[in-house]
Parts: sequence; C-alpha cells; structure tokens
Amino acid sequence: MKKTAFLFPGQGSQAVGMGKSFYDQSDEAKRIFKTADEVLGYSLSKLCFEGPEDELKLTRNTQPALLTVSTVAYRLLGHAPALAAGHSLGEYSALVAAGALRFEDAVQLVHKRGQYMQEAVPVGVGAMAAVIGLGFDAVEAAIGQVKSGVVQIANWNAADQIVISGHKQAVEEALQLAQPPRSVMLPVSAPFHSPLMKSAEERLAVDLDKAEFSDLRFPIVTNVDARMIRTGVEARDGLKRQVSRPVMWAKSMESLSGEAIDAFVEIGPGKVLVGLIKRIGRGWAHPFTMLNVEDVDSLGKTKAAL
Repeated sequence: MKKTAFLFPGQGSQAVGMGKSFYDQSDEAKRIFKTADEVLGYSLSKLCFEGPEDELKLTRNTQPALLTVSTVAYRLLGHAPALAAGHSLGEYSALVAAGALRFEDAVQLVHKRGQYMQEAVPVGVGAMAAVIGLGFDAVEAAIGQVKSGVVQIANWNAADQIVISGHKQAVEEALQLAQPPRSVMLPVSAPFHSPLMKSAEERLAVDLDKAEFSDLRFPIVTNVDARMIRTGVEARDGLKRQVSRPVMWAKSMESLSGEAIDAFVEIGPGKVLVGLIKRIGRGWAHPFTMLNVEDVDSLGKTKAAL
C-alpha cells in the first residue's frame, strides 16, 4: 500500500461541468449534491453542472461548490490518506475528509465565508496578482516600498510563484517596483488573504465558534502555520486565522519532504496542486508519483494506481 498525501484545491480550480460525471454514475454523489442544495437553499448542483460561469465564479458560490465536488471525489475514492492539506478553502475539504467537520456544517460555513469575504471590500477596491519568476525576498522588498495602500503576500505557492493581495493601486505599485519576469492580475472579486479581509475573519470566527469540531482521523497541514494538526481545537483555530493571513503552501509542502510520501493525490477539480508539488518536491530524496481525482475517468485510474 502506498503512503499517500491528499491535496484539496481552493478557489480558481472551479469549472462549469465539475462533478457531473460523478453525479451521473453514483448514488452517493447524488446524495451529497442533494444535501448541499438543501443546506444552501438553492441548486448548487445545477450551478456546478450548467453554470453560468459568472455565477459559479462568485465567491459565495465557488467555495461551497468546490467543497462539494472535492467531498464527492474523496468519498468515491474510498481511500484514507496518511495525511492531507488543502489550499485556502481546500482546508475545509480536508477537514471534512478527516472527520473534523460534518459536510452539512462545512458547506454552510464556506458559503458564509465567501459572502463575508466578498462584503469586506467593495468590488474594484482590492486586487490580487501572481508574481512569477521572483523569490520571496525580492517580492517582500518590493512590498516594503509600497506607499499607495495595503498589500501583502497572500499565497506562498512555490519558490518562484507568489500571489500578492491588497488595495488595487498598491498591488499595481508593488508589481512596478518588483519588475518580475512575469505577472498576472487575477480575475478575483476580492483581495483574499490580506489585512483587508479582517472584518470577514471576525464575522466568520463567530460562526466557527458555533460549529462542532471533532479530532481528526488523520493529520492535516494547516495553511496559516504550515504544521500538522490532529485536534478539532487546532482545526477551528487555524480556520479562524486563515482568512486575512497568507497561505503558506510552499512551506506546508516542504514540511512533508521527510514523510516518505509515495503519492500525492489532488482531490477535486483541476491539477493546480499536483503541478505545484512537482516543482516544490524537485530534488526530494524520496521519489513520489502524482495523481488526481476530478472525474470518473481519473477516479478509476487513481484507484488502480493506489
């Protein structure tokens, strides 16, 4: 049996049609989608399968949609990992898989999380940008010189792939100062994982305190601290601090370099995270394979490989 680490994707991995092949061929998938629809009070399943894309991309919809598809993929795979991690929103998916949160509670929490994040900053005031080809120190040096507003590193995705977030003017100024080989303004509706999300973080903390958390069946590596946790208390604390603070993804993955993981499996839409682990894990002593579960075809292939 391979030693596996499961990776759960976050916002940006969504696509119209996601989860449809699972739904068409699995009663379990139908049950999970029906539960999400009932909890939210609207047809999340139809939004996943048919769009429109603009509606699916709204943060309050994207977050429960990704959580639902990832949960379906995990349940259908039927394999428990040695450990797991989730990118931003994906941490909720990882905690559902680990038994720390009930799916019904998590889908409601992430819907509110998306709503609070969207309401924290008026559309057009904030922005996020991917900085590609520069190291952490160079990006931090540029951010330290910005005078036009708040900006900080939001996602430490890999050594040369960093996302910055904050006031739109400040993000643009940081890019001008940094002069990276490549940069991309991201098509997002709010400046996630920046101090501008503090009001959203405070509102979500109230809901997290009301939710029931259990200890984990397997450990996960948290975004905010890049360390393994095993208790419900730690899980709640990490989610409370996550909204306005950076996603320490590269450091989280580096912390697994000594765990002798045989296979990293991305559970949910897309292959963003297995692409990152390929770059981060280059040169690790223990060889590993990369797999994913985003539809019925990849589910079959990953089941066979494991």
